[in-house]
Amino acid sequence: MNNQEKFSPSGQAKAKEANQPNQHIEVRLQGGAVRDYHAGITVGEVASSIRISLGKQAIGGIVNGQHVDLDRQLEEDCELIIVTLESEEGLHRYRHTTAHVLAQAIKRIYGAEHVKLGIGPVIADGFYYDVDLEHALSIHDLAVIEQEMHKIVRENWKINRRVVNREQALEIFGDMQDPYKLELIHDLPADAEISLYEQGEFIDLCRGPHLPSTGRVKAFKLLHVAGAYWRGNSDNKMLQRIYGTAFPNQAQLDEHMHMLEEAKKRDHRKLGKELELFMFSEEAPGMPFYLPKGMTVRTELENFSRELQLQEGYQEVRTPLMMNNRLWEQSGHWEHYKDNMYFSEVDNATFALKPMNCPGHMLIFKNKLHSYRELPIRMMEFGQVHRHEYSGALNGMMRVRTFCQDDAHLYVMPEQIEEEINRAISLIGRMYDIFGFEYSIELSTRPQDSMGSEELWDQAERALQNVLDRRGVSYRINEGDGAFYGPKIDFHILDALKRSWQCGTIQLDFQMPEKFDLTYIGEDRLKHRPVVIHRAIYGSIDRFIGILTEHFAGAFPLWLAPIQVKLLPVSDHYAEYALEVQQALRAAGIRVETDLRNEKLGYKIREAQMEKVPYSIVLGENEKNASSASVRVYGQGDQGIQRIDDLIQQIHEAVQAKR
Repeated sequence: MNNQEKFSPSGQAKAKEANQPNQHIEVRLQGGAVRDYHAGITVGEVASSIRISLGKQAIGGIVNGQHVDLDRQLEEDCELIIVTLESEEGLHRYRHTTAHVLAQAIKRIYGAEHVKLGIGPVIADGFYYDVDLEHALSIHDLAVIEQEMHKIVRENWKINRRVVNREQALEIFGDMQDPYKLELIHDLPADAEISLYEQGEFIDLCRGPHLPSTGRVKAFKLLHVAGAYWRGNSDNKMLQRIYGTAFPNQAQLDEHMHMLEEAKKRDHRKLGKELELFMFSEEAPGMPFYLPKGMTVRTELENFSRELQLQEGYQEVRTPLMMNNRLWEQSGHWEHYKDNMYFSEVDNATFALKPMNCPGHMLIFKNKLHSYRELPIRMMEFGQVHRHEYSGALNGMMRVRTFCQDDAHLYVMPEQIEEEINRAISLIGRMYDIFGFEYSIELSTRPQDSMGSEELWDQAERALQNVLDRRGVSYRINEGDGAFYGPKIDFHILDALKRSWQCGTIQLDFQMPEKFDLTYIGEDRLKHRPVVIHRAIYGSIDRFIGILTEHFAGAFPLWLAPIQVKLLPVSDHYAEYALEVQQALRAAGIRVETDLRNEKLGYKIREAQMEKVPYSIVLGENEKNASSASVRVYGQGDQGIQRIDDLIQQIHEAVQAKR
């Protein structure tokens, strides 16, 4: 079958040799079942033999851990996992194939000789393809490309894999005058297997695997175009990067597109500007300026966290923003983190802006002698840290160069480790529940760039795993993603759009107590080494504010809202009464503003709604005479007339309950 032949199940069967070898092989399936087959059977045929419906759903397989296509032949005993679109791996292959359909469509429309292809990987929720094309692509062009992609899908080309040697690959892409593919081939290791994928007239350098045919692609959408340097190097040419997304069916695509539209409305950068929460300036790239309303939100978050931690026996401290470089060498940050730090010369010595709070806390612990009776010591700080980020990576409050980290360091005896980690997990859970966040847990193990002995790392990882197992919570292992000084438990919260954000973390550290020679006097009157538990709940308070802004779509709950009540006098005649009510509310600790503009009442109400103020209070003749107010609640509408004293009590109760 040549690469121009369109795909059909019967065509695939004809391509298979008529005489099956006599050799038998054993295939161990997912779940442990073992079946006998003739050698040479394909993954697709195995799937059909298990269940006809599975044969129709199968798009490929994983053989002894190797990801393969549906038509891959099995020649020896093996373990086989059948891949369908219901799995994460299946969706990855689906989107990878859609990226190839995109590239084929671009070459058809603009001419293969005018299109030079870069790379087209799968990314979170979609894919992209980098192209070198003189024509500047627009939204209109994306619609035309989509039409051609649909045509390629209808043509249902079989997708063939072909393994070639280096010389053949260089000849093929040399004839195509494709410099980017040639560069990739030259950079491959000498022993690398080089594979090509072909569909119709289109051929691409690709490791695969892919769907069996282009006709299996059902629903996709091209989203936008951006510039991207070839291989991420600003010294290279700027290519056009076309972003898209794809799902197994139209309903899933529609749901995703709706979520993207909703995400645009909730974008914290847009809402932060409209609601006057924070701003950014070219004078301090990646460093947020808090406006009065945003500062109110931040202060409330800090006070909430501070109150709960003080109840749990934490002690608040504050450490300097900048410390001598020898401290960072001692802590290990210089060796493992210096590329992300800012430095300055002071009195002929090098100082660094702190990227983390932990070394300063170690100095505080070491400031005096401690007894075992004092442990655990729980030390917390809302500490401002600075970390270098490339300008292209900056993203509103989500990725900044300076932020406030709600750090805590717990100094414990070895036998206290599990109890203290349990307490920290409970505290994090209590706080996330207030915001209505669901969350998942991840255990991250030793990274390649780590310090300390393997024995201590194993001990730390076992301790964290024991706590999670005994709590009976669900968690996943994230191999190699621990901090350089210890393994960690990460908390991933889900916002209103079901997007995941890593915020809270608990890290177990045997290394820094060694680095700083921390000790306490034990019951035996000898010196012992404490263990340090690093703990954050918000992580970055700045980022958490960005997440909350999008989670609540700017409509913060009453206790967090920058302005809790907006007073709207019907006319100038009731301005004096409005100011009396304002004074009463402020005296009761309620954040209130009065709109005294000479505007129509309907306009004022709409403005208060746009500002997402929880309570809009209308004040007119009837309200003045009865020392009352006409109450409107955001998202609920008119609540009728209430006495001012009753309103104050209602607001206090809601704030106290963190509603």
